[in-house]
Amino acid sequence: MKRKTMADRTFINKCAIRKKDFDKGGSLMNCAFNVEELASYAKDGWVRIVISERRSPSEKGHTHYAYLDTFVPKQKAEPVQEEEPDDIPF
Repeated sequence: MKRKTMADRTFINKCAIRKKDFDKGGSLMNCAFNVEELASYAKDGWVRIVISERRSPSEKGHTHYAYLDTFVPKQKAEPVQEEEPDDIPF
């Protein structure tokens, strides 16, 4: 199985993703995406993306980045149904 490399990924360039951790526990992620960029990647009205944590925050405080999810599941082979012979007397 071939692993994807960074060169194989299509990054969502016009986005801002920042994680906020709260003192009493819990966290949230503030995300902003450019609609025109996402729409250009849409298939059947959907855009599948992966959000991954950066090793260190960017200069602008972005803690995560996004790229297109290009995973395509393998098609399952349909079970072969045996046909009954036409010469059965009943």
